[in-house]
Amino acid sequence: MHSEFERSIEQTQLVAAWQQTLPTTLDPSDRATVMADEAIPQGLRIHIDAAGHQAYSFDFECAYVDHHEVQVKLVDVEKDGRHIDERTEVIQELTQNYIRHIHECAQALQNLTH
Repeated sequence: MHSEFERSIEQTQLVAAWQQTLPTTLDPSDRATVMADEAIPQGLRIHIDAAGHQAYSFDFECAYVDHHEVQVKLVDVEKDGRHIDERTEVIQELTQNYIRHIHECAQALQNLTH
């Protein structure tokens, strides 16, 4: 059975809203791509290319817990196209920063998801 939230917004509309809003919460030189998570009806896959010369890219799973709260999980971190250890202090700091920005985006979209 679908929850009220799942009926309230189509995933394609959710993806479009996130694709438009997420870049406003990130550093202007970061690039983000938001796609539907085919396995989760209200889930998103977020890919962020970090600004700067490090050439880091981050992949996150993002799923709505309810109308306004999202759960975010780091899936992968790459540097120059190669998987790297995400346990380093630098990567942990960047990851937490991006997760905070993803939560900010969810907050900004509450009028759409509520």
